[in-house]
Order: sequence, then C-alpha cells, then structure tokens
Amino acid sequence: MVSPRVTGRLLEKFRPHLPDDATTARDERLSRISAREREVLVQVGCGLSNAEIAAALHLAEATVKSHLGRILHKLELRDRVQAVIFAYESRLIRPV
Repeated sequence: MVSPRVTGRLLEKFRPHLPDDATTARDERLSRISAREREVLVQVGCGLSNAEIAAALHLAEATVKSHLGRILHKLELRDRVQAVIFAYESRLIRPV
C-alpha cells in the first residue's frame, strides 16, 4: 500500500494542468454526490479501507460499500483508484 503522502506528491508532480472547463466539469460532477458520500470519498482519498471508514464515520461496512458504489456511479469512475485521483484533483484532499 502506498502512503497518502507519497501518492499526493506523485499526483502533484504528474498531474496534468487542465483547462478551466475541465475544472468546471469536475466541480459539476462533485455536486452529484451527497454530503455523506463526499465524507466517504474524502476517507477513500486518504487511503482508508472500508472497515476503517466505517469505524471513522460510525457506519456499517456494508453502508460504506453502498456509498462507494454510488460515488463511483455518480462520478463516472471505474474504481477506487480513480476515486482517489478524483478526490485529489477536485481538491477534496490535499497532499500532506
């Protein structure tokens, strides 16, 4: 497992500089998820497992899995890795 700190540095170094319309599109996609889904996305972006997210947010692990599935669907993401990248690119989390 790669530490969130290392991931953040890599993302900052290799992140493409996107035009303003790409930033706007990301912001619009972010508005598709609920506040609770956003909390889950932040935790995913920090590298937490479903069990760790469940404990941190006082949820059942099955609820976390449901939230994550809805997040991936609503944001049109393929997997957890893309969710982490999206969290960094949308500035929900920042490299440490």
